[in-house]
Amino acid sequence: MINDILNNFKKISQIPRCSGNEGAICQWLSDWAKNNHFAVKTDKVQNLLIKIPASAGYENAPIVVLQGHLDMVCEQTPDAHHDFTKDPIQLIYEGDWLRADKTTLGADNGIAIAIAMTLAQQKDIPHPPLELLFTVNEETGLHGAAALAPGFFDGRCLINIDSEQEGYLTVGCAGGLNTDISLPIAWAKVPTDYQLMKINAGGMSGGHSGIDINAEKANAIKVLAQTLHLIRQQIDIRLVHFNGGTAHNAIPRDSETKIFVPQKEVEKLKQMVLAAEKTLKAEYQNTEPNLFIKVDAGDETFPQAMNTSDKVIDFLMALPDGVAAMSTDIEGLVETSNNLATVSIEAGQLKILSSQRSSVESRLEAVTERVEALARLVGGKANSGNRYPAWQPNMASSLLAKSCQIYENLFDKKPVVEIIHAGLECGIIGKKVPSMDMLSIGPTIKYAHSPDEKIHLASIGKVWDFLLALLKELN
Repeated sequence: MINDILNNFKKISQIPRCSGNEGAICQWLSDWAKNNHFAVKTDKVQNLLIKIPASAGYENAPIVVLQGHLDMVCEQTPDAHHDFTKDPIQLIYEGDWLRADKTTLGADNGIAIAIAMTLAQQKDIPHPPLELLFTVNEETGLHGAAALAPGFFDGRCLINIDSEQEGYLTVGCAGGLNTDISLPIAWAKVPTDYQLMKINAGGMSGGHSGIDINAEKANAIKVLAQTLHLIRQQIDIRLVHFNGGTAHNAIPRDSETKIFVPQKEVEKLKQMVLAAEKTLKAEYQNTEPNLFIKVDAGDETFPQAMNTSDKVIDFLMALPDGVAAMSTDIEGLVETSNNLATVSIEAGQLKILSSQRSSVESRLEAVTERVEALARLVGGKANSGNRYPAWQPNMASSLLAKSCQIYENLFDKKPVVEIIHAGLECGIIGKKVPSMDMLSIGPTIKYAHSPDEKIHLASIGKVWDFLLALLKELN
């Protein structure tokens, strides 16, 4: 059956579906449902619900919701030149793994769609009435789930297929809150004897800003800010450009700045960049072996440069990034974290997106207030929003108990019951429907939200076998 799942996944991978651009995949799935004579509906934001009738003997069983999201994080390597608005994802089979060619794979969460489609297509699988619930804009802040209206679906037992480790049953997740910062910049004329230079920090692996936040990965924005800090101690620098990061839930892999320096200091600048690269490569030698920092002459014309370069560098240095606190209840679980996600210069202002996560509401507020306070201290404005709630675990869940027993019977070992430091739509759905019994499962996906994303093929088959055995018992 894995070949059927992978064939469906290949079809899904041909359709552009970055967050905010899910119209084509929504229409394609709607057409697929109609062609298979399944009832289908969408809501005002293009969340999609497909109803699958029960198999024989299960007509009176409670409805089960299989849930995933339509969108994917769209990341690519600097040399990829992939157009996510029209180009299909190029799949590459590599031993036991499936990856993409220099882009995110989209297994997060296309594999959920493929599994649900394959299940619906099988006529001889015993299962209760099913509702396939696919939401939009999950990756940008779980907006689709937040827009779900009462009565859009009927089931009160939900299996989310958006976890990324086979053999793990997820029963809780962190909540999150994003902060947009605008910092006014003072500009001044550039001295005539100054040379424009471009510094790039790249080669970093990035990853999921929740799941990978404790993996000691380098944040390219922080790496570049630290480099500028080292340089300014000996050379007068005037910033004109700073750009890095792509999404709130991805650890930045690349960052670029353009600066003016005295022409007589250009060679010294090059040596200092080499020294900074050596220092930072040593710091991250085990987690970022491909980290690089390079400097080149710029070829653009800028009439002005920042008169507040030191303030910008200080602010980027001071903003929190990484793990803020570990859970004291669950060993190894990150409780609170922050991702310095994106930086850009727009309309003469420095724009920053900071993404905070925590499984403790008060800690989420505290780290967010810290970010906002730092913004105020440098004369900036901070606006926090796109909040999504934590999913509090229900260890007395009947769905969980049944799942644990079925998994152990199938594979002769106990599953790991976990809470993750990432956002899952179960948190929002649980708030909307307090009586919902929920569980999240999924095949093994590595390096989600980065071009290194890959999925373990054998784990797809195990998730399939487990899901079928579970549905058979939900009658």
